[in-house]
Amino acid sequence: MASFDAQADIWSYVDERGVAHFASSQMDARYELFFRGRSNLDPLPDAAANDPQLPPLQSATPRLLAFIESSPGFKSAQRHVQAAADTYRVDYALLKAVIATESGFDTDAVSPKGAVGLMQVMPATGERYGLVDDRYGPIARKLTDPRTNINTGTRYLRDLIQMFPNRLELAVAAYNAGEGAVQKAGNQIPNFRETQNYVKTVLQLYEALRPPSDKPPVANGRVRAVLPGPGYGRGNMVRSLDGLNLGPAIPSTSIKPAEIPLGTGAR
Repeated sequence: MASFDAQADIWSYVDERGVAHFASSQMDARYELFFRGRSNLDPLPDAAANDPQLPPLQSATPRLLAFIESSPGFKSAQRHVQAAADTYRVDYALLKAVIATESGFDTDAVSPKGAVGLMQVMPATGERYGLVDDRYGPIARKLTDPRTNINTGTRYLRDLIQMFPNRLELAVAAYNAGEGAVQKAGNQIPNFRETQNYVKTVLQLYEALRPPSDKPPVANGRVRAVLPGPGYGRGNMVRSLDGLNLGPAIPSTSIKPAEIPLGTGAR
């Protein structure tokens, strides 16, 4: 297992097709620093708070929102993302962060290992959630449909959140590397560079994309982390991180701890 610091810089570039790519480090020369990583989970030292070279994460939020929401891929997928967030009670901002990291809202994205579409879903994962090869086409082709892809990926993410309660970073790591890899690491983020970078990127984007009303409140000079409570997205309350409640348990018979890891790290 490895130690993990959720704070991360966010680097990005837009490719020739207009697809945005995000990473927690400069993957190659195309990437430029989008904003200097800093989490709202801990207060800044006074010196850093006044450093004009390190703008607060909040100042990057409008730019980040404009960067994502101006993309054609986001515009075409937005209604499906919101519908899946409401149906499966997964935070809308978290879904946007995952999709931005996975595919940059590129519906046609396919990984070298066969992960498909906006949420980079493996066909085997699609099969776990009821997709089948039939006369209408193979699972991989069905996953190119944005609604099918987002619904499948969101159900998987929801089940991972329920599998690792109060540990959102583990659910995100499992989405990348597979739940088996997280469990094998002793319920810690696996010591895979890709997964470490992936979790940092998703959580930092999530922090930036959350509405201001959901940012961690400051109390007695400390910042308390908050995550969505029941019915998030419908104006309901949020709960503290150490008492995370994602709403009524949704029965899930489709995900089992012993199954082979199917996260993006295995793609």
